[in-house]
Amino acid sequence: MGLWRGKTPLILASQSSARKMLLANAGLEFRAITADIDERQIQANSELSNPREVALLLAREKATAVSAHHSGSYVIGADQTLALGDRLFNKPAGRAQALAQLRDLAGNSHELNSAVAVAHDGKIVFEDVSVARMTMREMTEAELSAYLDAAGDAVTTSVGAYQLERLGIHLFERIEGDHFTVLGLPLLPLLAFLRSERLIAI
Repeated sequence: MGLWRGKTPLILASQSSARKMLLANAGLEFRAITADIDERQIQANSELSNPREVALLLAREKATAVSAHHSGSYVIGADQTLALGDRLFNKPAGRAQALAQLRDLAGNSHELNSAVAVAHDGKIVFEDVSVARMTMREMTEAELSAYLDAAGDAVTTSVGAYQLERLGIHLFERIEGDHFTVLGLPLLPLLAFLRSERLIAI
């Protein structure tokens, strides 16, 4: 018997391989459904600039968008922003943009703001934002090119042009924050909420 005790299946409003891995490794059975929203348009319309607020807004929007079509289910929305000082980064459009981002990040510390929101019947019933501070090592052009060659198209799937669970680990000299926050899902507060609602067995 699985750990999930909800009357309807748990839903993850994401196709992120990292988020799916985290939930699966925690022993939770779930369905993954992509939220059909325009993240950049929502962000622009909100006029928000605070990285934590942007991440939380998008997590809420994903959760409520999917929840609207799945009555009775608990829906998890998540989003992550990367901030270098006051500058917000988005997923790079290609290799050239990935290289430009990495040049800016190399030798500096940036913050990953990972937000999670849970919706039930279209309403947000839980939300949390966790922060990880990431210090990237100084890197030469040759090292950056070697990394981009090795990582391939994967650099365009994550903000900041890296995936820490893969080759991106080579870029860093220090990480402050938990593994789950870095991968884009604040798992500990999420599990605490689900336990408080008697939705998981342990």
